[in-house]
Amino acid sequence: MANGKVVGIDLGTSYSCVGVWQNDRVEIIANDQGSRTTPSYVAFTDTERLIGDAAKSQVGMNPYNTVFDAKRLICRRFIDPEVQSDMKHWPFKVIDKNGKPYIQVEFKGETKQFTPEEISSMVLLKMKETAETFLGTKVKNAVITVPAHFNESKRQATKDAGIIAGLNVLRIINEPTAAAIAYGLDKKVTSERNVLIFDLGGGTFDVSLLAIEEGIFEVKATAGDTHLGGEDFDNRLVNHFVQEFKRKFKKDLSTNARALRRLRAACECAKRTLSSSAQTSIEIDSLFEGIDFYTSLTHLFRSTMELVEKVLQDAKIDKSQVHEIGLVGGSTRIPKIQKMVSDFFNGKEPNKSINPDEAVAYGAAVQAAIMSGETSEKIQDVLVLDITPLSLGIETLEGVMTPIIKRNTKVPIKKSEIISTYSDNQPNLLIQVYEGEHARAKDNNLLGKFELTSITPAPRGVSAVDKTNGRSNEITTTFDKDRLSKEEIKRMVADAEKYRAEDEKVAQRIQARNALESYSYNLRNTLQDEKVAGKIDIDDKRKLEDIIKEAITWLENNQEAETEEYEQKQKSFEETANPIMMKLYG
Repeated sequence: MANGKVVGIDLGTSYSCVGVWQNDRVEIIANDQGSRTTPSYVAFTDTERLIGDAAKSQVGMNPYNTVFDAKRLICRRFIDPEVQSDMKHWPFKVIDKNGKPYIQVEFKGETKQFTPEEISSMVLLKMKETAETFLGTKVKNAVITVPAHFNESKRQATKDAGIIAGLNVLRIINEPTAAAIAYGLDKKVTSERNVLIFDLGGGTFDVSLLAIEEGIFEVKATAGDTHLGGEDFDNRLVNHFVQEFKRKFKKDLSTNARALRRLRAACECAKRTLSSSAQTSIEIDSLFEGIDFYTSLTHLFRSTMELVEKVLQDAKIDKSQVHEIGLVGGSTRIPKIQKMVSDFFNGKEPNKSINPDEAVAYGAAVQAAIMSGETSEKIQDVLVLDITPLSLGIETLEGVMTPIIKRNTKVPIKKSEIISTYSDNQPNLLIQVYEGEHARAKDNNLLGKFELTSITPAPRGVSAVDKTNGRSNEITTTFDKDRLSKEEIKRMVADAEKYRAEDEKVAQRIQARNALESYSYNLRNTLQDEKVAGKIDIDDKRKLEDIIKEAITWLENNQEAETEEYEQKQKSFEETANPIMMKLYG
């Protein structure tokens, strides 16, 4: 059990959310802007680092140094086709550093490079601070959610991001599983009910089928796409219409950033308004070189239903046996998506009882409460039985991937398989462990390898435990391929502390400036009140007017002064003004 409060964090591609179990229920925590979700944006300026709403609100003025979608880059190689495709839609710069994608920005007049884990850690830090402000105490422990289809390297990298943010990540939980907890927690289910979670966010799509009965949440099957979400629909539409414009007018509007931005805005609007009419239109006056662009949009979301069918097949149940459908993620607000889901399940209406933006954080907060040792009756019987989303296997003869543990197998699981040498008198046997669904091992994710050496010379067919001499070998896969090294994490933790200290210094400076500004203008407004002005001695009034004018002029010319300068200015101001005001109010 963890000491202190444990928070649940939904670290999303587009938006993030944090919750905590308090007063026998989940509290979804609002940020400093009063919003219960926070944009997963980080911006770097000449003077400060901004995270969340403040970062997103200035993206138009500072596009090249405002970073988003970092979750898409975690544990990717720079040459991955998805990375290369995504880069075309990002205004910020992604560079190749030792084969990994690094984000390059200008910060305080210097060129800085950050890993995706570092950017994610900054978003996690914002969620941590949001929770600390609400709880009035430090937060050290967290449960963080990831897409169900994330492989183990990405899960471990998400933990690394938590470490950099100063969090002890007690558990990584699948997003649709967390959402199912949110939908099923308050229902007293005495007989097994099948719940399908349709989770379509800004950057990922997951479908999971769970059986819920008396507090036990058993995942039966899951499928997903780490590159299918609201932003991907926008990207597809933009690409489609760029090609259509090129076809119709023989002009490439992708060379004009303003035209692209206007087209993207129109595509986002069209996506939201898609309804049961099956089509909507896009109309943009003078889009590029004076050309008006009018077109219609008919299909977009069909690929989502293919994964729903796949999950039902894997779980070996018919859609008529699904008792409830839970919609999760902001993209499920699109009327067309809701209608497609309802039509697929023969008119069954999805459950909309929980805010789709908050369901994942809600479930994570419940899991966090369990891990903190909460004794509430509502959660004491909750047990999550999860599955492995990808097959685990080894490379066999001619590079074939031979699955040992098939995907959708309940975990924890232990499985044995007999493998043998493939040539006579073979002295060593290399075992390579992979994760994935491709037929060729090299197309999957290599988790680790180990070797059985000094095998007694014998005809081919000797297994990995050499029964003639008893030699054996094994590994625990640590998923270090593409992950940050311990030294890198240590450096990033130190950097995070440095940036955090800088953020606090900026906040103190702004607070001091605002205090001086507020004092100056309040005093000026007081003097403008005729009732007050008539009671002040003429010399005192002139003295006050002079120092108010001086303070306001100084503020206008010193917007970036140091905290101590503002404080010193206010102190000298008060030394002159306070005796006069005390005389006035007796």
